[in-house]
Amino acid sequence: MADTAKLELEGTIVELPIVVGTENEKGVDITHLYGTTGYVTLDPGYANTGACKSAITFIDGDQGILRYRGYDIAELCEKSTFMEVCYLLIYGELPTPDQFSAFKERVLRHSLIHEDMKSFFTSYPGHAHPMAILSAMVCSLSVYHPELLAPNPTPREMDQTITRLLSKVRVLAAFAYKRSVGEAFVYSRPELDYLSNFMHMMFTTPMNPYEPNEVIRKALDVLFILHADHEQNCSTSTVRMVGSSKANLFASISAGICALWGPLHGGANQMVIEMLEAIAEDDCNYKKYIDKAKDKNDPFKLMGFGHRVYKNYDPRATILKKYCDDVLNQLGIHDPILDIAKELEEVALTDSYFIERKLYPNVDFYSGILYRAMCIPTNMFTVMFALGRLPGWIAHWKEMIEEPGMRIARPRQIYDGSPVRSYVPPNQRPSPA
Repeated sequence: MADTAKLELEGTIVELPIVVGTENEKGVDITHLYGTTGYVTLDPGYANTGACKSAITFIDGDQGILRYRGYDIAELCEKSTFMEVCYLLIYGELPTPDQFSAFKERVLRHSLIHEDMKSFFTSYPGHAHPMAILSAMVCSLSVYHPELLAPNPTPREMDQTITRLLSKVRVLAAFAYKRSVGEAFVYSRPELDYLSNFMHMMFTTPMNPYEPNEVIRKALDVLFILHADHEQNCSTSTVRMVGSSKANLFASISAGICALWGPLHGGANQMVIEMLEAIAEDDCNYKKYIDKAKDKNDPFKLMGFGHRVYKNYDPRATILKKYCDDVLNQLGIHDPILDIAKELEEVALTDSYFIERKLYPNVDFYSGILYRAMCIPTNMFTVMFALGRLPGWIAHWKEMIEEPGMRIARPRQIYDGSPVRSYVPPNQRPSPA
């Protein structure tokens, strides 16, 4: 294969380097295109633009492949834990027993927030969305840890920031939930593991201590592993873009949380449940909604089907489908919402309309059902996504700032507004039609 691609512009041949990734992904390096030609590329939504090189996650959307640091996602869900995956994503390798023990101890050590921050939570109205509270509280952590805001952190400072975030964000999430339901805040218990502690802080009340259920804990472990990273998605790219200004990790993660909040990103699993509930209220007439989805004149869309990257079955959905069945069976839960979901899935996998358009169920389709089975309220679904995605965001921020010659992100544009014109005094401006 040639080492360069040739582009002809105004009669001049421009040679652009070819870049090949580990898995034979191919790209054209246009780093110097504007400087040498005055041209930029136009790619709305960055669908064909590689903003960086990364060694963290590999996705093959056509084949339905997802790997973290070379490890297949299904194998990690079967054999690993969320905390071990955190270490893998952030530091590049699976930890030795000693490394893992030290890592978990550091995370446990930082599982308290400054007591002053409790007043922030109580200042929000009770109906405030937990994502709004979480993003603000994560950014506020920077006020209480100014020693961790160095623009060029040492490895020790970076580790301190990382472990504080991993530990405290779940506390902030649990407190945001407690505020939304008007219950007292609950502190972590040192004998519980990372995820059991989070569930304890969410659901323990003075009258009813929560005892972690192993079935739920394992399902949550898998959910968080599946959400831990997904290469250059909207929120991860936001974290990288904000961090490229040398903004601290707290500010960068807060920005990522805000990006994740959108219904086309992390908020999609909430919209899946709301759609299924609407179908259930309509006499479970799912066929009516299948027909609506096929009608090009109807704005209705089936949430949880199709994916920007995967043109095959989302490998994460394959894993979650099994856990949905297992968890609901073991907990003795019969949820009519799941019955509707299965009917919709069967149609999507057999109907030519969905097959031709490759509209397979994605991870959002099943994650909301699992969270519902765990008694997690709908407005907390995106918060759960944020907790799972946290190590991926951290890993990308760390990878970026450690890259030699890191540049601030500064996209170009093609201006299509008015040409130059003179200022018109107010009394001479024409009235609108």
